[in-house]
Amino acid sequence: MERIPILQMGEFLLVTIQVDMHDRLAITLQEDLTNRIVKTGVKGVLIEISSLEIVDSFIGRILNNIATMSRILDAETVVVGMQPAVAITLVELGLSLTGVRTALSVEKGMNLLRKSLGFSASAEALAVDKLSPRVRRRE
Repeated sequence: MERIPILQMGEFLLVTIQVDMHDRLAITLQEDLTNRIVKTGVKGVLIEISSLEIVDSFIGRILNNIATMSRILDAETVVVGMQPAVAITLVELGLSLTGVRTALSVEKGMNLLRKSLGFSASAEALAVDKLSPRVRRRE
């Protein structure tokens, strides 16, 4: 069975949709993602959809359901990379995606999640700095 990978990055899950979504795959993603939120206890979910050229009403509802279920499970959701044609289609279908936060890029989406969860940029930089090996210069 085809599945969309879900990557954990610290307190966040990252989902990058690189294939055309069909109904069964969307339902599987919804189930996999909610199970992963419960299993890991993450506080944020970022869904990158820039490869999606078409989003029908069912896929739109699934994205809305994912955001709602995530919120119930104590995790924020941000959808990033929406193509203009997809946004136009969603509006024409009357889907407002209430509760779905959006950003233009992965970087902006991650910043939105960090800000909404109270993570400061300096705390994030310190955490990354502690994990990175230090390069020492000879003097």
